[in-house]
Formats: sequence, C-alpha cells, structure tokens
Amino acid sequence: MRNKVYLLSIFLGLFLLSCGLEPEPIKYGKDLCSHCNMKIMDKRYGAELVTSKGKIHKFDSPECLIDYIHYNNLSASDIAYTLVTGYNEPEKLINTSEAAFIISPKLPSPMGAFLTAFTSTAEARKKIEEVGGELFDWNTVKAKIINR
Repeated sequence: MRNKVYLLSIFLGLFLLSCGLEPEPIKYGKDLCSHCNMKIMDKRYGAELVTSKGKIHKFDSPECLIDYIHYNNLSASDIAYTLVTGYNEPEKLINTSEAAFIISPKLPSPMGAFLTAFTSTAEARKKIEEVGGELFDWNTVKAKIINR
C-alpha cells in the first residue's frame, strides 16, 4: 500500500510540474496564429498569451493578440502572461507591460494595423525618429486597436 501511495505522489508531482504557467518559444514557420490561423512567419511580430490554466496561444502579430483577448472576453484573471517579440530583438518574448509600441505607416505589420512592439521606450523612440509614428504603452494600444 505504501508503494502505491509513493508512486501516486510521484506521478502527481510530475503531472503538476508539466502543467506550469510558463511561455514557450514560438516555432516560426510551423505554429499557427490562434486568432487568424495564419502561419507565424515574421520573427519581429510574434506574440503569445498564456492563460491562468496554462493553455498557450500564439499569434502572428500584437493586433491578433489584442483581438483574441477582446473577442474572447478574457479578463485579467484569465491571463497569466501576454508577451510580444520586440522588432529590435526578433524572437525574444517580452512582457507586454514592459514593451513599447508604435503605430507607423512605414512599418507594416502582418495584419495591417502598422503596430510594432519594441523592447523599450528608448528603442521605440529611436525608430520613431527614423520612420515617424506614434508611441503607446500596452493599455493604450489595446484600446486603440480595439476601437479601430
């Protein structure tokens, strides 16, 4: 009986470890966007959402992430992480609260909202000096994209 309880404890522990609330890398060229079903190709525009239940959703652009949250009526309690890749550091997932966003007609994004994420406000400002555009934080850009 003790052996059964011991084995059950081990399996339960392994199961709980496998259900972590951690993001995972986007497999560019393989993963599909959870919102529009396009293959995620451009490493400068990926995004990811991890739900509070551990389900991972990947997106081909920040605007698809925003639309997915909006159309699925997800609340803050439903979400563990929202992440984007920085244009200036492709493939690196960063928390949306730490990212800076610009909307510029000179930077077309995969879904046509001209929305681009950067790893810092300083990097975003440098790009604005180069191509023009408007600077946003995560909450402001969400409202702008939802109301477009």
